[in-house]
This record gives sequence, structure tokens and C-alpha cells, in this order.
Amino acid sequence: MAFTASRTVASLRTAAPSVSSLKQTPAKAFAKAALRQRATTQVARFSVVAREGRSGYETPMWYIGADAPSYLDGTLPGDYGFDPLGLGSDPERLKWYVEAELVHGRWAMIAVAGILGAGFLGVEGQWYEQGAKDFDFPFLPLLGCQALVMGFIETKRLEGFKATGETGFVGSYPFDPAGMKSDSMKLKEVKNGRLAMLAITGFYVQALVTRTGPLDNLAAHLADPAGANITTSVGNIQNVL
Repeated sequence: MAFTASRTVASLRTAAPSVSSLKQTPAKAFAKAALRQRATTQVARFSVVAREGRSGYETPMWYIGADAPSYLDGTLPGDYGFDPLGLGSDPERLKWYVEAELVHGRWAMIAVAGILGAGFLGVEGQWYEQGAKDFDFPFLPLLGCQALVMGFIETKRLEGFKATGETGFVGSYPFDPAGMKSDSMKLKEVKNGRLAMLAITGFYVQALVTRTGPLDNLAAHLADPAGANITTSVGNIQNVL
């Protein structure tokens, strides 16, 4: 009888789950199910392309080992597979985003060149103060002329882009008077445009925090690296704002 009882207890122990498994199983099962659902949803929404499947495989990803969304196949200049918000998932909108990046990058390059050039030439006053100067030209006529000229140029650029898919100037799409259009130059333009957009953002922050221009900030940092750097500038914000 004792033998039978011991066998019965042993079989019950074998069949019954442990206390730890009772505690952990529901939570683990829920977590695994949630992760599987999330992964399935993300894959269904934005499928990815392994680097070997991209036509621009030789172009590195924006970080090591990353996979690109399926709509970034390596054919666009400067495509490093970076689109965490999925803004380019719509092919029709992607071409507009590409054009918008080019236009903003070009304006940023012009702005950076102008700000640095004015600093090198010793133009009086800081770059962010130049718009307040009196250039002996009434404001309203200036605004009217700018609206007409820029409106005409931008309208033509839009019409040309819709018709040809190329950005240009008035009747030339693409605008390339020097004959420099090539895949390598397209990549350089995108890279320099992105760098210029970062630079002009830095100029804005510097002007707000230090009330000086980029060359003045550079000179101050080179003269006293420990006393003029990002840490000291952040610490001085309350005195300038």
C-alpha cells in the first residue's frame, strides 16, 4: 500500500506543473505573443531588403548591419537605407521628398557659403543682423519684386519637374550649364547638401547661444578650448536668452 501511495504521489508530481512555471508561463506567453504580433505587423507594413539585394549594395548602410526598407533599393543618390518614419513608403511622395531634400540642401549650401564668406571678408555686423540693415530700397517694392521673381521661377521649376522628373531653371531641365551631371556628382550634391543643412542648423544654435558667428566661435575655441566649447556655451544659455 505504501508502495502504491508513493507511486501515486510521484505521478502527481510529474503531471503537475511546478510553482515557478505557474508563475512564469502566462507572462512569458503573453510577452512572446506580443513580440510576435509586433514583428509581424512591422514586417507587413515595411518589408526590408537585405544589403545584398540592393542595387547599391556597395553603398554602406546608415549603420553597420542595417537592412533597408524595400522601397529604398539603392538606386537613389545618397540612399543609405535610412527612413525610420517610413516617409518614403509611398512611391509618389518619395520623389517629392527627394526633390525637397535637394532644394533645401542647395539653399543651405548657398547660406553656409554666404555666412562664412561674409565672415572671411570682414563684413560689419553678424550674419543674423544683416536683414535689419537699410539697403536704400523700400521694403514693400522689394517684397513685391521678390514675390514676382521667385513665384515665376518656382512655378517653372514645378512645371518642369512634373513634366520631366528633373529639377531645373525656367526652360532647362535639368539645369546643367557646365555639363557636370553624373552619378558621382549627384551623390556629392546630396552629401554636401545634407552637411550644409546640419551646418546651418549649427549656425542658428550658435547665434542664439553665443550671439556671435561661426568663425568667431571657432577662433574662440581654438584660443581657449577648455573655456570656449559646447559645455561652457550650454552653461551660459541663461545669460543670453
